[in-house]
Amino acid sequence: MRIKLTVSYDGTNYSGWQVQPNGVTIQEKLEEAVKAVTGETVRVTGSGRTDAGVHAVGQIAHFDTKSSVPPEKFYKALNVYLPEDIKVVKSECVNDDFNACISAKKKTYAYSFYFSDVDLPLKERFAVRIDREPNVELMKSAAKMLVGKHDFKAFCSSGSGAKTTVRTIYSIKIKPSIDGIGIFVCGNGFLYNMVRIIVGTLLKVGYGEMNIDGVKEMLLTGNRAIGGKTLPAKGLRLEKVEY
Repeated sequence: MRIKLTVSYDGTNYSGWQVQPNGVTIQEKLEEAVKAVTGETVRVTGSGRTDAGVHAVGQIAHFDTKSSVPPEKFYKALNVYLPEDIKVVKSECVNDDFNACISAKKKTYAYSFYFSDVDLPLKERFAVRIDREPNVELMKSAAKMLVGKHDFKAFCSSGSGAKTTVRTIYSIKIKPSIDGIGIFVCGNGFLYNMVRIIVGTLLKVGYGEMNIDGVKEMLLTGNRAIGGKTLPAKGLRLEKVEY
């Protein structure tokens, strides 16, 4: 049977999702837990590869098993063998044609900032400090230009193996609070570091260091140099995956 997992993790201590020879990963820890529960060596397939240091609220994964463990109780069995910073919050049986990666229709990532003159230990793990508040209205105007189907070549770091840089952004929501800003980006898929570059570019606009026409130029020319910085991974989390 095929088991679908909803996984939450703090990515601080991991080299991203995908198994690799020179670092401990989320996928590796989940596969070790499955083997501990079932005795089977399986491949746990995720909805996508979160990078080193990126977190997740609702990463989706699947694996196949012949185990007699009830699907709805698998999460409790796996959590016994998982570290404190990785937990499965839900498990269920799905059809054999379900694929956590291929079947995904929408993904939402969130990026968090907090306002402070100094680093705050209770926030630093999951958010990025900014010492002055940007113009949120300018950021919202720039964000509107990115919604839709575009070539996001200028919003991709070098080293991407993507066959095409065309993606569709369904929405970008910017939500200020008393002590920070959350930016939520929903799309059909994302290029290497795409969300971190989008947010870095929006922040640059919010600080008046780039005008909205610069965002349009990035889309038209694919020129990465115009945009903002690739922001740190720690501020990014995968919120949810829709099927």
